[in-house]
Amino acid sequence: MKIKFKITKNSFLKGFMVVTAFLALVRLIFPSVAKDTVSLADSLLKADTADVEVPDSIKLLKQSVVPKSEITKFYKADGNPIKNKIFGVIDYDASFPDSQMVQLATAQKYGVKAVADREDAEARKKELVYIGSNPYFDVKRLSNSVPYLVPRATILLQDIGRNFMDSLQVKGLPLNKIIVTSVLRTKEDVEKLRRHNGNATENSCHLYGTTFDIAYNKYNPVEKEAPGDKLKYILCEVLDDLRKQGRCYIKYEKMQGCFHITVR
Repeated sequence: MKIKFKITKNSFLKGFMVVTAFLALVRLIFPSVAKDTVSLADSLLKADTADVEVPDSIKLLKQSVVPKSEITKFYKADGNPIKNKIFGVIDYDASFPDSQMVQLATAQKYGVKAVADREDAEARKKELVYIGSNPYFDVKRLSNSVPYLVPRATILLQDIGRNFMDSLQVKGLPLNKIIVTSVLRTKEDVEKLRRHNGNATENSCHLYGTTFDIAYNKYNPVEKEAPGDKLKYILCEVLDDLRKQGRCYIKYEKMQGCFHITVR
């Protein structure tokens, strides 16, 4: 006959208290067991002996330790915040020169087949990702485009918004969100747009879900408004960095007041 043991709430608490008291007693008698784990990891990783094998768990622990330089990234030793300088870029046209021809070739390579109309866009949900306002960026009310992008372009947009927020914090400015002004355009949208916008091309990069526009002259404050010129300089720094990483092509649009961006 099998005897079933049932652990009650009281018996569990009693057992927990006994184990805790035992561990406390061991630590009191043998203080060395409480040696700092990170120090132990350091000593093991610094060991220059073939006979000493460093466990993978210690290696992972060492990798997860936040460097002191990262801890002091936002604050000085006296507790005051560090304000990094704002540089921007030397020249907008020179830093963001990527033409329609360059961006179009990439859009056709990484994008979807040109979308005919809104009904066609809705049918492409397996290929496209819906984008909406979130903690990193806002999407303005769209009249000539629909809020869809291919996955790689969605990731790029998210990274731009997050990097912009990080830069604002590092440079001591109030948090503001970038504003997306145009996303995926259907052939129908392009046709309507060309009737009153001479700059709109028939074979637009926006047709393929790889391209979006970000305003450089307006932002949505999260905390409070910040000087527009400083926000623009910081956005330029973020975009310039991502472009140099080979993540995207960018054109500085003077008339439209935006950065025209295509994912690579």
